[in-house]
Amino acid sequence: MTSAPRPLEGVRVVEFSHMVMGPTCGLILADLGADVVKVEPAPGGDKTRRLPGSGAGYFGTYNRNKRSISVNLKSVEGLKFATHLVRESDVLIENFGVGVLDRLGLGYDAMQEINPSLVYCALKGFLSGPYEQRAALDEVVQMMGGLAYMTGPEGCPLRAGASVNDVMGGLFGVIAIQAALWERQRTGKGTFVRAGLFENNMFLVAQHMVQYRQTGVPAAPMPERVSAWAVYDVFETADGEKIFVGVVSDKQCLNFARYSAWTICFRTQNFRPMRSGWRAEMRSCRACATCLEGKTCRKPPRSVAALDCPSRRSYGRTSFSTTLM
Repeated sequence: MTSAPRPLEGVRVVEFSHMVMGPTCGLILADLGADVVKVEPAPGGDKTRRLPGSGAGYFGTYNRNKRSISVNLKSVEGLKFATHLVRESDVLIENFGVGVLDRLGLGYDAMQEINPSLVYCALKGFLSGPYEQRAALDEVVQMMGGLAYMTGPEGCPLRAGASVNDVMGGLFGVIAIQAALWERQRTGKGTFVRAGLFENNMFLVAQHMVQYRQTGVPAAPMPERVSAWAVYDVFETADGEKIFVGVVSDKQCLNFARYSAWTICFRTQNFRPMRSGWRAEMRSCRACATCLEGKTCRKPPRSVAALDCPSRRSYGRTSFSTTLM
């Protein structure tokens, strides 16, 4: 049984990249069916093949489904070979420092002359602006752009636990490449597209920037935030494990209350459970199923030293009771 063709089969990609952002871009294109040739430096190949510690998984993760070749781009023969690859390709990806490929003779202007239909994708630390010529790393832009501030607790910025800007920047590169390939079908011409680590980071924190613009209150770090939902937190289970529970609608809240170890009694014609007052109650409360049907509670669960939900509390027009297990 033959598999169905993938959407980018027949698209040829040459990848001059290292680390994460460029390889991620090539990886996604390869997964979509493109023939990706990764050009690695001779003689030892990509340095991420030999990274220790937290970098040990880079090469294996971001370079599957590709063909690799080791080339000395500073030699006449190597440059000639690389130029031939570009001439025969639909897409070029690069994420080296600003001007590196230009100095080697593989910049956009030179490659566009030999292959006018080429889509040239440059993935950089910063796009147009005062820092355009600077190098960057994922963790650097997380600190610069506020993502580390939003990730850690108050006063303790932390980088995210994955290369989020590198990976997402590579995905933005894929989106731009696919748009350029679609445009090429109409015009017959290639183009130059870019994605930047810093600009990607700003997109990730945009919700917090808009929050400040609309409320006038600076966003608190995520561990300290006032959540938009009443039940959206990590809870400790009876056996000492941890579980994250996210309840983001009234319907989910009712279902959660019925079928979980935590339940809440209520008597109201205007039941609106999604309010912050429920957060503390959901940490430790349980009630009988009768209450969850909106009826009067007459028989509390076993082990509850209370009758008829006596610890009733009110929040606005919503009344509910808790019985502690």
